[in-house]
This record gives sequence, structure tokens and C-alpha cells, in this order.
Amino acid sequence: MPEAPMSMSGDLSIDMAVRIGSVELPNPVMTASGTAGYGTELRAYLDLGELGAVVTKSLSPFAWAGNPAPRVVGTPAGMLNAVGLQNPGAEAWLETELPRLRRTGARVVASIWGRTVADYEAAARTLADAGLTALEVNVSCPNLEGRGQMFACDPAATADAISAATAAGVPLWAKLTPNVTDLVEIAAAALTAGAEALTLINTVFGMSIDPVTAVPTLGNVGGGLSGPAIRPVAVRAIFDVRAALGEVPIVGVGGVAAAEHAVELMAAGACAIQVGTASFWDPRAPRKVVSELRRWCKKHGVFAAAELTGRAHHRRTGPRSAGAGRPESS
Repeated sequence: MPEAPMSMSGDLSIDMAVRIGSVELPNPVMTASGTAGYGTELRAYLDLGELGAVVTKSLSPFAWAGNPAPRVVGTPAGMLNAVGLQNPGAEAWLETELPRLRRTGARVVASIWGRTVADYEAAARTLADAGLTALEVNVSCPNLEGRGQMFACDPAATADAISAATAAGVPLWAKLTPNVTDLVEIAAAALTAGAEALTLINTVFGMSIDPVTAVPTLGNVGGGLSGPAIRPVAVRAIFDVRAALGEVPIVGVGGVAAAEHAVELMAAGACAIQVGTASFWDPRAPRKVVSELRRWCKKHGVFAAAELTGRAHHRRTGPRSAGAGRPESS
């Protein structure tokens, strides 16, 4: 192993830069879509330019009101949300939100969604000249052309949406749901269709019921579970995709609130990570993860954050393969 570079103070100098496909970031920590609004909401708490990137709330080519309230409910290890992808539309965001976000010095990854393949293409074309770092394609949305099944639950529908989003002319990251039987198959379809990277994972299906009234606590009945409870699901999804598809670029998301959580997802195969639900409890969480991760690397003799990616695969012992340890069905 090469000697670590030394700073003028004599401390180990940690290279925090990472690469996600063709995208280079100064560090591996981003916000997660839908958990930081359009980015500027957090500027009172941290310097957005110090993060790897800011990922916006998902945008459609039309304004969308979202779901009825209540939209967010706490759980013992995270939260359930059913916001319903509320947004002002991609064009309105370009005019009102992006200029404010640009002034913070942040690198911007826009997230898009749609109800049809044509919607994905329209949103991508609208954002084509916005100077984005990347476009995250949220395919965890009902496909009106496919009997309402989510795009991300079908390899062909996923591929169609990703292919349509290439109209943006920027690097694409496919954000996939864990609520499927074979995530690897869908991940492969997204990559073949033009995604440079995969964002793993989106929320896990869930719901809660008020024990007194016996009424679902969310206005939409069900929602998506996020936070610490889903981190093991994210780790497994990332690990399995990396094991099956090789060194594909992956952005890990799910329950990250501390450096150790980021290291875990990166060891499973992620090149970078996103901080989401933790920001609801502490809006400074993304910045804290950056500084904690630097200290963690220094403490453990890791000279570059990029060295963390895939370590769990390099250190495995025994003839285990992707999918090993999955429970057998009866």
C-alpha cells in the first residue's frame, strides 16, 4: 500500500473524492431525493457546496399536488411517508428553484418521475440544458401504460423509462425499488438502457394503523418506510447487485445517519451515499456524515474514500455467491 500523503500539520490527508461512472464528486455524501426539498431549505444549516451533491425532490413535466394528508408518520426506527411526489413541475423548478440552488455553490442532481414513458422524456428534455451534474431517474412510480404497476417492478418498463430519459444528455442514475423479486434483473435492464449508475434503494412498502380508531395513519393508506429500519435491506440490495453485475457504479441510500453507516453501504459496493431521513431529525446530518467519514478513514488507515467501495466483496471467505443466505421458500 502506498504511503499516505501528509498535510502541513502532520495529519493524514484523506482524499475524499469519488467517481460515479463519469461523474466526479469531491466527497461521497449527498442528500437523498425527497428529504431536503429542493436543496435551499438546508442552506441555513450547512454549506451545500461542501456536499458531494444535492439531489432534488422528484420533478415531473407537470405540476402535481401529491397525496392527501397526513403524509408523514413516525415509526420506532424511521418514518412512513406518502407525500405522493408533489412538485411544481420541471419547468417551474428551472425558473424559480434552480437559480437559488446554483447560488449556494452546490452540484445539482435532479430527480425526475413520470406516469408514462413520454413523461420521462418530457421531463428529461426540459432539464437538458440546466447544467446538471446528473439526472436521477425515479422509476418507483405507477406506469399508467402498464396497468398501474411501478416501472421499477418490470425490467422492460424500467428500460423504457431510462431510455426515454437519455434525452437529457447527462449521466443517468436509475433509482430502483427493493420491493421486487429479482432486483438484479431490473438493475441490469436499467444499465443496458443507458443508466450510468444505480441508486439503491428507494423506500420499502409499509403502513401503520391507529390502534384506537383502527384507521390507517397515512391519508394514502400505505406509504414508503425509510430510515434506520431499511439500512439492512439497502446493504443487501447493494451487495447482491455488485456481486452479480460486477463493479457497476452504485449510489447507496437507506438509513445513513453516521460515518459507520456510510462505510457499510460503501463496503457492500456503493461508490457514494445519500443521507435522507436523518435530515428530518437533524438538518445538519449530511455535513456531519462528511466530517465523520473523514475522521473514520483517518482512524482506520484508509487514505482515500474510494478505497471503501466493495471491500466486503474483497474480504469474503468461502465459496459464497450472490443470493447466498436467502431463505428457501416452502
